[in-house]
Parts: sequence; structure tokens; C-alpha cells
Amino acid sequence: MIDQNDTFSQRANWLGYAGLLPQFFAVIYAFGGPQNLWISQAAAFGYAALIFSFLGGAWWGLGIFTRTAPSWVFAVAVLPSLIAFGSYLPWIWGAEWPKPSLFILGLGLLLSPLVDRALAPHIQMPTGWLKLRFHLSVGLGLMTLAICLF
Repeated sequence: MIDQNDTFSQRANWLGYAGLLPQFFAVIYAFGGPQNLWISQAAAFGYAALIFSFLGGAWWGLGIFTRTAPSWVFAVAVLPSLIAFGSYLPWIWGAEWPKPSLFILGLGLLLSPLVDRALAPHIQMPTGWLKLRFHLSVGLGLMTLAICLF
């Protein structure tokens, strides 16, 4: 296992949790009244889509740089970007948006730690990685779902 107690890892943890702040502020901004709602939801969608796509990139990188990674990691790694883009299409086409799209992304984020758990037996991960990934994905996923309920 990789030691999680070095300075870089502690900094990565803090920055990981700081990554929840944009979604937190989007949720808080939505409480400012109906005039803030669409801006909050659009910002929350954009951030959730970026982070969900980022997760796919992380899985792709793990697959490329780890000989023991299962072959399915590459197929799973492209799904977040495709799902994020697909959930953006209703806005382009003038259909109902962003609530259904926020729901899809929130659910995807909540389910993403399952991929990490499935990769864990095949890939050496830093101590505490699964716990951090769980906290960040559940936090971001729940905030994304919350803002689609406004």
C-alpha cells in the first residue's frame, strides 16, 4: 500500500474535500430565491458533469498505468463522459432541463464508488483512497440530487 500520511497525500485529501465547495455554494445560492434557481442548477450541472468526467479519466489512467487492471476498466472509464454529454443534450434541444440531467449525474456520482471498489482488488491504491472517494462521491452526488429537488 502507498502511505497516506505523507504531506502530499494530506494535501490531496484537503483539496479533494475542497472540491465539494462549488456544489455546496450552488446549493446555498439556490436558497436566494427563484431568480437564483436556474443559475444554481446550471452551475451545479456543469460542475457535476466535469467531476463525473474527471472520474472516468482517473479510471482510464489507472487502467493505462496498471498492468493488473481488468480489461473492463476502459469501457467503464468512458461512460461518465458519455453520460455527462448525453445529459447535456436536452438543454441543446430545448427539452426539460436541468432537473432530469442533475438527477442522472447525481445518481452516477453516487454509484461511482462501486467502480473503485471493483478495481481495488486489481490495483494498488493509497491507504484511505476508497474512503476518500466514497466521501467525495456521496457528498457531490447528494448535493447534485438536492439541487434538482428545488
